[in-house]
Amino acid sequence: MMRSWSWLALALALLAVSTWPDLGQSLPQGAPETVCDTMLPFHSGGSVLPQNSVSPFSVDTSSSTLGQGQTLRVDLTGVPAGLSFGGYMIQARNRNPPHQIVGQFGPARDGTIKLMNCENSVNNSATHSNAGPKQQVLLEWQSPVDFLGEVVFNATIAQSYNEFWVGVPSKPVQIVRRDASGPPLPTLGPNPALGTTRAPYVPPGYVAPNNVAAVTADPIYNGCGQSKNCFGFPDGCVASKTCTSITVVTVRGDVFEFEIQSGKGTNAAYVAVGLSDDAKMGDDLTTECVPENGRVNLYSSLTSASPYAAVRSKVNQNSARLLDASIVDGVIYCRVQRDAVTSVQGRNFDLRNGKYHLLVASGSSLKENSVGYHDIGRLPSAQAINLAEVQDLGGSSRLLVQLHGAFMIAAWIGTTSLGIIFARYFKQTWVGSQSCGKDQWFAWHRLLMVTTWSLTVAAYVLIWVELKRAVWHAHSIIGLITVILCFLQPIGALFRPGPNDKKRPYFNWGHWLGGNLAHILGIVTIFFSVKLPKAELPEWMDWILVSFVVVHVLVHLIFSVTGMASERHLSQRANTFQMGDISHHQQHGMRNGMSMERKMDAPYGAMRKGLLGVYSVVLVLFVVVLILLVVLAPIEQFLGKS
Repeated sequence: MMRSWSWLALALALLAVSTWPDLGQSLPQGAPETVCDTMLPFHSGGSVLPQNSVSPFSVDTSSSTLGQGQTLRVDLTGVPAGLSFGGYMIQARNRNPPHQIVGQFGPARDGTIKLMNCENSVNNSATHSNAGPKQQVLLEWQSPVDFLGEVVFNATIAQSYNEFWVGVPSKPVQIVRRDASGPPLPTLGPNPALGTTRAPYVPPGYVAPNNVAAVTADPIYNGCGQSKNCFGFPDGCVASKTCTSITVVTVRGDVFEFEIQSGKGTNAAYVAVGLSDDAKMGDDLTTECVPENGRVNLYSSLTSASPYAAVRSKVNQNSARLLDASIVDGVIYCRVQRDAVTSVQGRNFDLRNGKYHLLVASGSSLKENSVGYHDIGRLPSAQAINLAEVQDLGGSSRLLVQLHGAFMIAAWIGTTSLGIIFARYFKQTWVGSQSCGKDQWFAWHRLLMVTTWSLTVAAYVLIWVELKRAVWHAHSIIGLITVILCFLQPIGALFRPGPNDKKRPYFNWGHWLGGNLAHILGIVTIFFSVKLPKAELPEWMDWILVSFVVVHVLVHLIFSVTGMASERHLSQRANTFQMGDISHHQQHGMRNGMSMERKMDAPYGAMRKGLLGVYSVVLVLFVVVLILLVVLAPIEQFLGKS
């Protein structure tokens, strides 16, 4: 049921038909201020009434949320695009009673907008200043500094003498405290749905909630692969319109526009896009959108891989311009125009002629004068493209990196750890039992260490195929030392002296030192991998690695204590013989007895076997969890999808 004041407004509207000249043949002065309340024109003495059909025109705003005192853009356009109209009048009203006019419109540089002073306020309404046909009108509106709540823009738009629509509404715009919002989102063209869900006629001054069209999809995806290049992560998200972060590139001649947007609910502190020659972090021209002090700021930077950094001081900050930006409900958006050519330290990024990988990244932290680690996600495009060539883009494969990480974890957390345990603590276990003519401990030790060698060599080859160049940092340097030690260990074993050779102790010490040093360095290398941008591993993976080290050291301590107890037990047995008083026959019998003991397991064998079983299960769990973190990286993104 229509409210009583709305009936009164309608009555006043009908009376006001005698007050506004023909909009189809609009006066150059535009609408007079006498129609501020009704927004109704009159034609032929009031014989022409507003159209009761759905308006073919729409009122679009560049943002659905705006801070107090901030500015957004309002577009009056036809649906479909290209439909012309002559005159118009527009104002923003409080969506709730008393539905007062709020805010101010800004003047147009070309003088095509006439500002009106309604309800004793300055510039709170706008109308046309020329009578010519127009397909679009762009207005700037500033929200009040003392108002909180929802506003709706109402417009009267005339297509011809006897065709005009009154009360054409926009979507509601929420006015919030300035620190809760940023500059407005860009207008991305009229939404055809706006003309189909509105009631045919809206009484002036009142906007019903069901007169506003709902936003069904993010307009940033409109035209992807047709008129603009779109790329985001996770891979394939553009097709499903579910990107955690996305960049859109539109090229018009020498104008290169980048739109960058973070996903909702990601708590992003920044979102960025880089232009990369090789799809790898380092020497990339990066465009950063960073919310600071209630607004989104634009920065240009050059990335480095070791150490990871995005250095703004190396790039001329005037090489890009911020056209539009906002932060609404935690979603960062910016639209940026970059120069066609940007020179950075003697190198030219030529957007007209060059081909680049798009590298999208976002993170939840900032550094001083830089963005933080891209813990939310990062993805380079699979191929380098000329930005003007519109195409469907896919993400670069991480298969080789994932295999490298998985192989190294399996080798240095898994097989090496278990192989060392066998060699150190199980020489007097399973005595008399052999595999392939070798004692059990040696057969298992050799199998595990050969597996370590094979996985390590394969992993090293894979990462060289991926990188195609040397990259020097703590992970790569310590990793190289580990690979060299690992490679030499089996070669040294081929020259192992015989059991009674005088050089055998030196070999044993060297083999022990080389194996344990490689094991320690291998684990340290895995620790350093957590910080690598390309690995995209969570920082809390360090705690899993620390837990493994604690368990591994604890198991060694238990085995060592068990070994000492076993040796003491054997020593006590030997001491029961009084060596000085026994006869030659007795000595011969004792030697036979000790020989028999050496063919039996040392004491506490069952305990060692049980501890080995428990350790093996725990070790497998550590290896599986760590490999999953590598293969599913970034794990936060994977968990977010699931």
